[in-house]
Amino acid sequence: MNELIIHQLEKTYGNGVKALDNVSLTLNNGMFGLLGPNGAGKSSLMRTLATLQTVDGGQILFNDVDCQKDPSAIRRVLGYLPQEFGVYPKTSAVQLLDYLAILKGVENKKARKEQIEKLLKLTNLYQHRNKAVAQYSGGMRQRFGIAQALLGEPKILIIDEPTAGLDPHERNSFHNLLCDISDFMIVMLSTHIVEDINNLCPKMAVLQDGQIRFEGSPKTLIATLDDKLWTKTVAKDELAVIKQNHDVLSTRLMSGQYQVRVVADIQPEPGFNAIAADLEDAYFHVLSAHLNTLED
Repeated sequence: MNELIIHQLEKTYGNGVKALDNVSLTLNNGMFGLLGPNGAGKSSLMRTLATLQTVDGGQILFNDVDCQKDPSAIRRVLGYLPQEFGVYPKTSAVQLLDYLAILKGVENKKARKEQIEKLLKLTNLYQHRNKAVAQYSGGMRQRFGIAQALLGEPKILIIDEPTAGLDPHERNSFHNLLCDISDFMIVMLSTHIVEDINNLCPKMAVLQDGQIRFEGSPKTLIATLDDKLWTKTVAKDELAVIKQNHDVLSTRLMSGQYQVRVVADIQPEPGFNAIAADLEDAYFHVLSAHLNTLED
């Protein structure tokens, strides 16, 4: 069992933006979801873990080795799939994976070939192995990204916004692939798509303005709204009054009307019905709680 300990990370960029503010997390084998809005600091944390940038303070330990003092300790066992990655225009998947495997230290030609074939089959790309990666669809390119990240048999896989822009079928295929490999390594999935976390991750954290607002299971986060969520469907001209009088968590447009979701200990007013919260409700509640604190 692998263990990654992130302890009190601090990172402030030259423009004064504090991207990471006392961030602490503990990860073990399996899927871990990092959820947060754009600009929350997710990519900063991913780049830090991938040793692509240094931090101003804090510690990263992988299996008790200090990765700040010895970055190679994590680089040797790391697979990384960033939000966007470039490929050579006319290079096939086999050729590109062979080149990347050499860079990752897989020097034995036979071992390299066996590993590449295995990964192409795992990512369902074997039949497209001689096709230029630049010609792949969005879903195929993301699967190729996983294949290259898994070269060298990593113990940690870091994936940054992997399903943005994928169609539902591609997302489902990608989810199945991640589940297949997560038993054997730490997989950290960074996203702003709540459904991805809900479908994939038994453990998660919410990052906002560089700070961890929640760490635990999706079920635990959802439970914070037990018996506190109410809903009512209203017309557009009623919406302003509802927002003025109640703590509106979100509104969802349905058949030309608005389904208003309100957080309250008791029924806000006649016409509101109790409703079970989902992860999106609980996530919005965490974010809004901090914004309300700032306003107070």
